Amino acid sequence: MDSISLKSYAKVNIGLQIRNRRDDGYHNIHTVFQELDLYDEILIAKTAGQTKLSINDPNIPTDKRNTCMKAYAELKTVYSEIGNVSINIVKNIPSRGGLGGGSGNAAAVLKGLSSLYNINITDSDLEEIGIKIGADVPFFIKGGTQIGDGIGEKLTEVEKSISGHYLLILPNFNVSTAWAYEAFKKYLEEDIDRPNFAHFLESNNLSETIFDNDFERIVIPAYPKIGEIKKRLKQAGAKYASLSGSGSTVFGIFNDEASARKAEIKFRKQYHTFLTKPTNI
Repeated sequence: MDSISLKSYAKVNIGLQIRNRRDDGYHNIHTVFQELDLYDEILIAKTAGQTKLSINDPNIPTDKRNTCMKAYAELKTVYSEIGNVSINIVKNIPSRGGLGGGSGNAAAVLKGLSSLYNINITDSDLEEIGIKIGADVPFFIKGGTQIGDGIGEKLTEVEKSISGHYLLILPNFNVSTAWAYEAFKKYLEEDIDRPNFAHFLESNNLSETIFDNDFERIVIPAYPKIGEIKKRLKQAGAKYASLSGSGSTVFGIFNDEASARKAEIKFRKQYHTFLTKPTNI
């Protein structure tokens, strides 16, 4: 096999608790990751030339700063038999929106290279390599629905998906994750005893009181449009609406496709929108 094609999926966070700041500067979190059927297309091919990356978005770097190049370097450090490759990505997932596009790309490259070079490696080992690249990369090794703890790398699989039709709304601005964590510092001493999500997932209870996203406390006041979008999604019939990660994507989960499409029509003239569903339904 000289080449391999892969789909690199997006994710949203169903609830996000920021538990505390760690000694290494990161923060411990508690969240539910849900993988969605919105994906980038990746082609990895063996080449006689130098390893290179090409992307259809000129705003995304293609040098060693890119998560895919980091994934290649990390895996080759362990498995020297990996040769030079060309990696081509067709981006469909908007970057810097809290959808995990870059992390998913890195995970896809790790899995793709393993298949391309017939490397016998477990998902757990790939996850250990993935955490060196980014906090969300380990989740995308298996995808589906998982509860994330630690910095997101301590994963517990959930048997069933958080079902529904997902409407993603992307404002025309980004929210800095570094800024969001820094701004949230004043809240870190609050809410010491907080509910874990696993029990409530079993009962299919998506109450926003339970599955709240801590970042909304500081992001919505700074970016009122996000609060407005969330309110409109609820008014349109979403059973749950939230910011994903630190944003700026806001999403609503609808029970039926017709309601989701009707809501999408109301938003698409003003915002970039996507209708999608879980990968593991």
